[in-house]
Amino acid sequence: MTNSLTLSVPEGVPFIDFTRDFDAPVEAVFRAHRDPAIVAQWLGPNGYEMTVEEYDFRTGGRYRYVHHDPKGGDYGFNGVFHVVRENEFAIQTFEFEGFPDVVSIESLRFEDLGDGRTRLSGHAVYPTQEARDGMVESGMETGMSQGYERLESILDAS
Repeated sequence: MTNSLTLSVPEGVPFIDFTRDFDAPVEAVFRAHRDPAIVAQWLGPNGYEMTVEEYDFRTGGRYRYVHHDPKGGDYGFNGVFHVVRENEFAIQTFEFEGFPDVVSIESLRFEDLGDGRTRLSGHAVYPTQEARDGMVESGMETGMSQGYERLESILDAS
C-alpha cells in the first residue's frame, strides 16, 4: 500500500497540520519515534546523516540532534518532550538552532486504524506567521516525506 504525507498549511494562521498512515501497528510506529537508534535512521531529508546527542522520549525528557548534509553543513535541533503517553500521544517543543528563539510546540497522535495500520497526526504551532512560513519554505514537506518513506521501509523490514 502506498501512503503519502498530507500537509495542511492554512492561510493566515501560524500552524501546520499533517497526517501520514503506516502499514504497521501503532506500537511499532511509536517505538520508531522513541528509540534514538531508529530515529537516526529515518528523521530528516535523504542523504543527510544524523548525530543524536541526547534523546529521552518521555514526559520531561529532552533531545538534541544534528543533521549533517552531504556538503558538510550541520543543522542542530533541540527541544523538550512535555508529555509522552505510550502508543498514543506526545507534545514537544522544536527549535532549529539556526533560528534561535523561534520555538514551535508540536503534538503527535498515534492512532490505531486496525488491521495492523497506524495514522500519525501532527499539529505544529509557531510563534508568528513569519516563522511558520519560513519553516514551510525551508523544504519541510520534502524532508518530512522522505523521512517518513524511510520510516515505512524500516517498519516493513521489522
